[in-house]
Amino acid sequence: MNQRISTRIPNFSVRLSPTPRGARLARLLATEQLGSWEVPSDPAALIVAELAANAATHGRVTGRDFRLTLYVVADVLRIEVTDTRGDLLPRVGNADPDGDSGRGLLLVEALADRWGVTPGLTPRKTVWAEIALPPRPGISCCGASDALSQRTTQEKEPRQTPPLPSTRAHAHSPE
Repeated sequence: MNQRISTRIPNFSVRLSPTPRGARLARLLATEQLGSWEVPSDPAALIVAELAANAATHGRVTGRDFRLTLYVVADVLRIEVTDTRGDLLPRVGNADPDGDSGRGLLLVEALADRWGVTPGLTPRKTVWAEIALPPRPGISCCGASDALSQRTTQEKEPRQTPPLPSTRAHAHSPE
């Protein structure tokens, strides 16, 4: 007798305009969605805000939106922001101490357990971050604890979700 096993994976995806208003809306929608899942919004809301602001500022292409995707597998929240500037990969830089910008990815790196970039179909790229969630009593998880990620290198233990396209992918993880 075959039994069908169904595991619900909480997920949310929305396309937004690559503007400051779209970035702000991404944070607000993420906060509301996480609340409906009873998932803490801290530090996820800040990570969403930074990645969405980067998509609106650096990933903007006239007439093309960016996409925010959230999902939970096991006890890991995955945040993805996809834009249409695959030619412009983000990098953590040295921010000018007196400047008003340049610290977003430093915050993402500090707050996320892992983060990285996955090239998509031309011209897209997805910047993602993963946050380990605290165990929630009485709520069963949605897969094995490593179901979301797999080891890709040994330097800083970066992770990436399978399946990946056969192109380059960059990952980062705080030590």
